[in-house]
Amino acid sequence: MKRLLVLLCIGMLGAGNAWATPIGYAARNVIPAEIQQLIVVDYRTINNSPSAKALKEKVLPQPLKNFEASLAKAGISPTNDVEQLIFATYRTDEGLRGIGVAQGNFPAKELTARMTKQKNKGSKYAGNTIYPMGDGLSITLLDDSTMLFGDTAAIKRSLDIREGKGKSMTTNSEIMDLMSQVETESVWSVLDTHGTQTMLKSALGEAANLADYSLVKNRLKGSRYTVKFERGLDFDLNVLTSDSITAASLSSLVKAGVLFRKTTASESEKMALESLDVRADSRNLRLQFKADDSKFQALLNSELFAAVSR
Repeated sequence: MKRLLVLLCIGMLGAGNAWATPIGYAARNVIPAEIQQLIVVDYRTINNSPSAKALKEKVLPQPLKNFEASLAKAGISPTNDVEQLIFATYRTDEGLRGIGVAQGNFPAKELTARMTKQKNKGSKYAGNTIYPMGDGLSITLLDDSTMLFGDTAAIKRSLDIREGKGKSMTTNSEIMDLMSQVETESVWSVLDTHGTQTMLKSALGEAANLADYSLVKNRLKGSRYTVKFERGLDFDLNVLTSDSITAASLSSLVKAGVLFRKTTASESEKMALESLDVRADSRNLRLQFKADDSKFQALLNSELFAAVSR
């Protein structure tokens, strides 16, 4: 699941934020409240960035290839009809699960006709028809502009939430507050406290074993990041902490992690790490990576960026 989230984020990057739109009402009311990570990608801008297109072709994971293939099978063009993709991981008693929402142009009558022609009757649930599309993926339309996708159990959970049988993301004040600072961007993500702890532990590598990290990890309040491809690449991560001392301690730990990775990094990875700026900003940790197109390949091969993006 973590790899799917990483690749969903970096595999569909847009060129700027001119097209960015907030998450729609229908989507907000089917995503469970127990979010660990939320990723939002403006799908329409992908063709405006050669780097983003090349990256997508290189790293798009099989589950998302299956989703695009399913859309095509249903008569929907991923390039022309999909405007925004949203993917959320959330906690359940059985562990992490995921649900996806696509926003765009999905005429219900046309989809129904295509499914009927393919003898895919689907199954009824909570007033919706859930269509199995193969490889464990199902889809259902909430309206002519909103499609749910994921496994059938996750879709049913989301439909139950819409019917008032559970809480939606709109009741999660932590996530909603984090979103407010980034939701006008084309590519963004927010993580709750637990998600932030997991992400930083992976990003720090050996440095996470230091006693200092054990002291600061319980003072993390969440995180958010944006990715832009306007002039090269701009990755901007903000980790919220309880106080300025925690932010400063965390900054020192991340810098230690960068130094450790440099000792075993390849030349291209070292170049990427040199472009990484880490600093404490009041109660926040700020991690920023800026690179022109010539350094883009080095970023793709950077284990640190991959770890931070999990």
